[in-house]
Formats: sequence, C-alpha cells, structure tokens
Amino acid sequence: MNEFLSEEIPFNDIPHDEFLAIKICKGLRPTISNDIPKLLADLIIKCWDAEIENRPTIKELYQILKEWYYNNNQNSEIYSQIKKYDKTREEKFKTRSNEDKFESIKIHPQAIYTSRLLSFKNLPEPVNSSDLSSFQVNSDDVPSVSETLSKYNH
Repeated sequence: MNEFLSEEIPFNDIPHDEFLAIKICKGLRPTISNDIPKLLADLIIKCWDAEIENRPTIKELYQILKEWYYNNNQNSEIYSQIKKYDKTREEKFKTRSNEDKFESIKIHPQAIYTSRLLSFKNLPEPVNSSDLSSFQVNSDDVPSVSETLSKYNH
C-alpha cells in the first residue's frame, strides 16, 4: 500500500542482504510520505507491526476498506483525506513528468525485488520502529485503525 501510494520503491538504494534483514528486524521500515492520508498511513503502520497477532487479518482489512468505501461521503474523514491527497498529487504531477520520476530512481545493484528464499541465521527478534518521526500520527478527532479494528476482533 505504501509503495503504491508513495510511488517509492522501498529500500531501493541499499543492498538486499543480511544487514538489511537485521535492520528490518530491529525496526527499520520504509518512510511513509507526508501526503499519504493519515488513516491509510495508520493502517500501513498496523500492517508492519513486528508482532504478527497485532497485524490486521485479511478479513479485518477487507472490513476496514469496505467500511471506508461505503462511508466515503463528503462528510467522512477518509473522503476529506483522500481529496487532500489527490490535490497534492495533482500539483506534484504538474511540476514533473512520469519520465523524470522514473529516470531519477536509482536502484542499487544488490536490491532484488523478486521472491526468493532467504536463509539468514541468527536474526534478532523483530521489533517495531523506534523512529516514530517517520510515521504519521492520527489526530485525536480521527478514529484510529486500532479503534476500527477492535470492532472486528472476536
């Protein structure tokens, strides 16, 4: 979701090796762009949780997205956040072409984006990022994904 919305390839400028795996286990996550709607950023962070049981299930994701889709009227929070996001993206596209965007992406020669078996030994236990400055935080008046998820947990 983050890659699609940000149009950024995660970890594109570093080797995809054991050192990256260790950094991810220690909490490294891709940066979430400031223009991504807060509700979606919150959901992305929830999906990246180091504890599997804290991540939403596919059923919970479906319910959240379905609720947002059906409640996507002009008075909803998701509607206003997406409108703001669309406007920001529109302004960005006016100032640069897609060709410029793709030409500026540099991929490290050891960045591999195909499925493969990784058999790294002795990786640390996964933890969540301690660098919360790169994550967006929901404002108090916007219901969090955690609050929404609690409706679907049995």
